[in-house]
Amino acid sequence: MTKAIAHPNIALIKYWGKQDKPGNLPATPNLSITLDELVTTTEIEDGKEDTFIIGGEQRDDEKVGAFLATVRKSFDVPPLVINTENNFPTGAGLASSASGFAALMVAIDHHCELGLNREFISEWARQGSASAARSLYGGFVCLVPPQWRAQPAAPANFWPLKVVIAITSEDKKKVNSTEGMRRTAATSPFYSAWVRGAGDDYADANDAVAAKEFDALATVAELNCLKMHSIMLTSVPTLAYWNAATTNCMDTVRELRAAGTPAFFTIDAGPQVKVVCQPADVETVQSAMAATPGVLRTVTTGLGEGARIVE
Repeated sequence: MTKAIAHPNIALIKYWGKQDKPGNLPATPNLSITLDELVTTTEIEDGKEDTFIIGGEQRDDEKVGAFLATVRKSFDVPPLVINTENNFPTGAGLASSASGFAALMVAIDHHCELGLNREFISEWARQGSASAARSLYGGFVCLVPPQWRAQPAAPANFWPLKVVIAITSEDKKKVNSTEGMRRTAATSPFYSAWVRGAGDDYADANDAVAAKEFDALATVAELNCLKMHSIMLTSVPTLAYWNAATTNCMDTVRELRAAGTPAFFTIDAGPQVKVVCQPADVETVQSAMAATPGVLRTVTTGLGEGARIVE
C-alpha cells in the first residue's frame, strides 16, 4: 500500500475557463498559496478492479475513472483500490479536487514506480484538475504558459501569511467547476475581457509577492476574485455560488480594513470565504469572521508543503 497527502491551494489570481485544446489547460495564468491545515490523505493498493472509496463510502467517480484511463494511455497502471479522505468539506469550494488529484498522482507515481520528476507529476495531476498541478508545491505557486506545469514562486517561509477560512456551508455545490467554466466561457458577454486582463493581474500579484507588499497583493487579488464572480453571475443561466453569509463576510473584511487591520478576501467556486492576513493580525481577523452572521465555523491555516508520500 502507498499513502500520500496533499494540501488544497487557493488561487490569489484565478483562472476560470479552459483552453479549447487537449491537456486540461487553464485559459489564463494563475497564482496560488498552498494551505497547511487542510489535508487530503490518499491510500492506494493493487486490486482486482478499480475501486474508489471517498470519505469512507465506496462509490463510482467518473472524474477519477477518466483520469486513470488517461494515465493508462501512457503508463502501465494496474487496477487500483483508492481510498481518500479529506479533513474539510468536499466539493464545497475548498479545492478538494486540487489536493485529491495531487495526492493521487503522487501515490500512483510512487506505487507504480513511474519515476516521474515533480514537474511531470504536476502535468499529469493537471489532467484530473488544473488546480491540482499547483498542490504539488508548497508556499506560493504559479501555473503559467507555455508548458502549464506548476512552478514554485516562493517557499512558505518566504512570506508566512495566514488564512482564516470562514465556512458558510457544508453542502456540495450544485454546479461543479468544470460545468461552471464551460457555461461561463460559452455565455458570459464579459468572458473575453476576463481573459485579456488576466496577464496584468498575474504580473501585478507576482511583483507584490516578490516585494512582500501586502496592500498591493490585497488590491489585485481581491479585485481579481470579484472579476471572476462577475463573469459567473453574467453566465446564462447565472452561476451564483455565494450565500448570504458570503456577502456578510466580505462586509466584515471591509470593516476590518476600515478599522486599520490589513486583510483581503478571496472566494473560489463556492460560498466559503478565505481571508488572507499577516500573522500579527490573525487573532483579530479570526474573531471578526467567527462573529459574522451565518458563519458556521472558521479554520485558521498557514502556508503548507507540497504533495508527498508519507508511507
